[in-house]
Amino acid sequence: MVGVGLIGTGFMGKCHAIAWSAVGAVFPDVAKPRLVHLGEVNDELARRKAGEFGFAKASGDWRAVVNDPEVDIVSLTTPNQFHPEMAIAVLEAGKHLWCEKPMAPSFAEAEAMTTAAKISGKIAALGYNYIQSPAIRHIGALLEERIIGEVNHLRIEMDEDFMADPEALFFWKHEASSGYGALDDFAVHPLSLVSALFGRVASVICDMAKPYADRKLAAGGRRAVETYDIASVLMHLENGIAGTLQVNRSAWGRKGRIAIQIFGSKGSILFDQERMNEIQLYVTADRPTEQGYRTILMAPHHRPYDAFLPAPGHNLGFNDLKIIECHELLTRLAGKPARLIEFAEGLEIERTVHAMARSFQEKRWVDVR
Repeated sequence: MVGVGLIGTGFMGKCHAIAWSAVGAVFPDVAKPRLVHLGEVNDELARRKAGEFGFAKASGDWRAVVNDPEVDIVSLTTPNQFHPEMAIAVLEAGKHLWCEKPMAPSFAEAEAMTTAAKISGKIAALGYNYIQSPAIRHIGALLEERIIGEVNHLRIEMDEDFMADPEALFFWKHEASSGYGALDDFAVHPLSLVSALFGRVASVICDMAKPYADRKLAAGGRRAVETYDIASVLMHLENGIAGTLQVNRSAWGRKGRIAIQIFGSKGSILFDQERMNEIQLYVTADRPTEQGYRTILMAPHHRPYDAFLPAPGHNLGFNDLKIIECHELLTRLAGKPARLIEFAEGLEIERTVHAMARSFQEKRWVDVR
């Protein structure tokens, strides 16, 4: 039975805890893990969250989780800037790792994490749960069948509005130490879908923008915003597909949008994460009198939807994708093939993000490799 450690108990920490708790019930082919040790910034918070999440032990020092001999794998869900030190410590301690994205604020740090994973021989997976969606998996199957012919154009967007309010206070995601902003906080998710469905990006040209130059501080006064909430990218994929990527953390009305438009020689496919249980398919093989987008609802034959629900149209949610990802991770730990983005592939996503940032700084097209 796998012993689990968790470092960080915010939004994503809770998602991981839910996944570890539910995976055995949803997927009976894996043994239920043991929730062993939870780490937070102080003992009081750690004890409270361990009680809520069901962990046996709690510590106000994350190193205690890493060094616990009962812990086999660590979920790392802290803010981005803490990933490198913690991830490398986990791997050097001989533990497997499930780390939230992005890997790190700098590419050198991401490289160091990848090297540590390779040396350790342990599984080091990244939290790219959107690739686990039954809808995304089915889109991949349709592309393999070439149902829309040869793909020639891809448009992909990610928008949310949690930074849209100009009166909202300055917080850590506005600090340069957290990364570039929407480009690495957000764009890595669409890029994980590009990686899973199409492969690598070859070249990019990028623009970034700050909708608000500064933010109020809780203690009074204002502080300059150091990150960019908006990014727009033109890109060419290694397989010749032309694409656009647009991300915005300040888009009023958008709550969890990852919109994909895939255009081919014989049709097109549309998907929006805000309607994550359906896709739109247009094929020229239909008679002209009936041509149009058809809505395909996710159902038990779109696996692994069937592990959750016996009937079509009843809908999975965000946390369910995390449970699927957890199952893939346990499958990988058992030595079987799994649908995961591990550090080596994740480093290519980081490489693409940093090429985009370099393109913005140098105001030119940049080759990713």
